[in-house]
Amino acid sequence: MEQNSDVQALNHLKVQFADLKSEIAKVIVGQDKVVEELILSIFCRGHVLLVGVPGLAKTLLVKTISDALGLGFSRIQFTPDLMPSDIIGAEILDENRNFKFIKGPLFSNVILADEINRTPPKTQAALLEAMQEQSVTAAGEVHTLDKPFFVLATQNPIEQEGTYPLPEAQLDRFMFNLQVDYPSFDEEVQIVKNTTSDIKSEIKEVLSTQDILKIQELVRKIPVADNVVEYAVRLVAKTRPDSDLAPDQIKKYLSWGAGPRASQFLVLAAKAYAAVHGKFSPDIEDVRAVSYPILRHRIVRNYKAEAEGMSLEKLIQSLF
Repeated sequence: MEQNSDVQALNHLKVQFADLKSEIAKVIVGQDKVVEELILSIFCRGHVLLVGVPGLAKTLLVKTISDALGLGFSRIQFTPDLMPSDIIGAEILDENRNFKFIKGPLFSNVILADEINRTPPKTQAALLEAMQEQSVTAAGEVHTLDKPFFVLATQNPIEQEGTYPLPEAQLDRFMFNLQVDYPSFDEEVQIVKNTTSDIKSEIKEVLSTQDILKIQELVRKIPVADNVVEYAVRLVAKTRPDSDLAPDQIKKYLSWGAGPRASQFLVLAAKAYAAVHGKFSPDIEDVRAVSYPILRHRIVRNYKAEAEGMSLEKLIQSLF
């Protein structure tokens, strides 16, 4: 009986996904691929790094998604003077002279970490624990965060003055690295029309908290054939320059490859991608479809690749 209900739930998931996308499209013009991958990460319990120049509606996109999902939203503007206690919370003395923990903005469902690379490593590390453990430690006490919990961080790729590059360990915690590009001419015309008139789009709640938790469980139940898992693991192994599987271009242009977390995310994201496109199990094409945002921030180019203008996209393409 449970198997039948899972099949029905998978069929319904395709409808829920389409409803969610059309609701977001009321406010966000274009950026279809970014919106789709953001939703997939939420279905997989993953965190996302959004990279793009200012003014591309990254913050608006995150806020719109949290509204459509009916989730709590918290925006933290990362600055060089931000301390861990500013995001986690702190213990204070109450009127009875007892210590009391006051929760910080991290205690919400959707956390927008705006310009995450502007804050020192100490504060980045506090966020790292929350992302990995779904809990924070303050004064020796462990506080569990609400579920679902997502960190959607933004990063400006052009202004590097006064920034602290994210360490590889923290980058690896992000499931997807999404590149937000400029809109097309027609999309920009539509954006200008929408934002310079008095029309306001009301976002309806499409999924409840319970719906999201059920979808996350459902995605993990989706069966995967061994050859698909092996393909994902082989794809990741090919990114490691010292691996026997690595093609010549990888050995020549990469100094570092992706770790096992990339293989896990490839399989998980392929499951979600297959499910929202009406399939009951992912195939190799689904793994390829999600590989760019998963591998993009996990492989490190060497000086030769930089000098010869070899892009990450071209290198990932060579893996296929």
